[in-house]
Amino acid sequence: MEKPLSELHRPWLEHYDAGVPQHLDYPAIPLYRLLDDSAAQQPAHTCTIFFGKRMSYGAVKEASDRLAASLQGLGVQPGDRVALLLPNSPQFIIAYYAILKAGAVVVALNPLYTAHELLFHLNDSGATTAITIPLFLEKVSALVGQTPLQRVIYTRVADYLPFPLSLGSRLQERKQMRQVDPGRVIHLASLLHAPPPAGWQPAPVDPHSLAVLIYSGGTTGVAKGIMLSHYALTANAYQLRAWVNLDAEGRILAVLPLFHGFGMSVTMNGPLLVGGEIIALPRFQAENVLKAIEEWKPTFFIGVPAMFGAFNSVPTLKKYTLRSVKGIFVGAAPLTQALKSEFEGLSGARLIEGYGLTEAVTAIMANPYLGQHKVGSIGLPFPDVEVKIVALDGSADLPPGESGEIVLRSPTLMLGYYNQPQATAEALRDGWLYTGDVGQMDAEGYFTITDRKKELIIVGGFNVFPREVDEVLALHPKVQEAAAVGIPDERLGERVRACVVLREGETATAEELIAFCRERLVGYKVPAEVEFRTSLPKNMIGKVLRRELRESQ
Repeated sequence: MEKPLSELHRPWLEHYDAGVPQHLDYPAIPLYRLLDDSAAQQPAHTCTIFFGKRMSYGAVKEASDRLAASLQGLGVQPGDRVALLLPNSPQFIIAYYAILKAGAVVVALNPLYTAHELLFHLNDSGATTAITIPLFLEKVSALVGQTPLQRVIYTRVADYLPFPLSLGSRLQERKQMRQVDPGRVIHLASLLHAPPPAGWQPAPVDPHSLAVLIYSGGTTGVAKGIMLSHYALTANAYQLRAWVNLDAEGRILAVLPLFHGFGMSVTMNGPLLVGGEIIALPRFQAENVLKAIEEWKPTFFIGVPAMFGAFNSVPTLKKYTLRSVKGIFVGAAPLTQALKSEFEGLSGARLIEGYGLTEAVTAIMANPYLGQHKVGSIGLPFPDVEVKIVALDGSADLPPGESGEIVLRSPTLMLGYYNQPQATAEALRDGWLYTGDVGQMDAEGYFTITDRKKELIIVGGFNVFPREVDEVLALHPKVQEAAAVGIPDERLGERVRACVVLREGETATAEELIAFCRERLVGYKVPAEVEFRTSLPKNMIGKVLRRELRESQ
């Protein structure tokens, strides 16, 4: 019989920072209330900073209301899927909350996905509407008729940039629009002209219903749509606020992609809950991020280890003033002590290493903001997050110091995997999420990851499932079979290596196969190197032994 919460061994509670509660009350509200409530409390306060141009909470709320009403006018119904393919920008936040206010579901997609990848994600999600920018408009609009897409909306980045940056961007976006039939697409700006009808209100939403669909990665059956409820996303924002005592004075640098669970929750939903400021950067370029820190003085920065490796490679790193940053959340991959020490010395901030997974929204544990940090540890579970270590065969709970699978339960757990009942049943058992990660807990309740039960490759914080790379390589006419593995990379944490067996009599170069993958996969999934082999190691039932491939390098 399952132990009740009160009987579980929770040594981590004794090591919480002063003021961090063991338990929180989570309101059962639609997620869009995070924005609307903050706008009601401080409408004139800055919500977003985008290359120096500010938008207030009142302006962002009004824009989201107008877009929500316009989406409904276009035929978007409660429960409909709306795909967001946008970089970090004010438009992402406006569109995200507008979709929720319309009663629809956000399908958060990487705008850099190739047409091959988008075809799967749009068909699987059933998205009927997509919102993107001119750079990706030709690619997205071409999928109307091949997917459930009925309408494509575009927004110009230039519309939210300050002058003179807006001028150059507008000219570039005009060139991009020449490749698209204007009669097939809708300009988002036109949907913001008119206010909502008199008496309009956001759609009534069950807080426990689906709010956001985020894909774990992949192009075929490997990809899983992770279903996150309004309640789970709201609860995670409350946990984050409690862990670092985040308030309206907090200024968050948002360079992690907002379509990613980590960026979405920690750099968007969390700050919006408290009325904080979000400094949005569309992409990571090490020196541009350093300049943004110096100019806009964020108090919190959210990153992955690969970013700090990139900072250290900037020759002029030490000239930048980074002392405004008080705390830096780091996750998605192991952080080396060398990277941690070097950047803490330069910034004066504390690098707070943590752990999370999209199946639980994102971060579910971290080292204390003020208290003891343990080298190599992912920290302590957040309030109301219960964690235990179980034997890999599931036969028993394990004591401190022994390695097994990390299993957790939390108010932030996913509803399940979209249209994948078997995968859902394997991951969610009796209210517990089986993470697939192997780790251990010490006597004080600090956790450490020792291995991955899954064969996931993490490149710069992004998940790559080996099978999706395998399947793309298998499409090449010269390839007999292939297996992708992750190998250590000092800058990215891991990189993809493809082990390839060619068809008899065929010859190929690594460059040829990499170029083939680049046409069909987003950049971080593309193999950095190719190893040609005469055969792949397999077990008795023919399954490729990836561990042997990794260990043979």
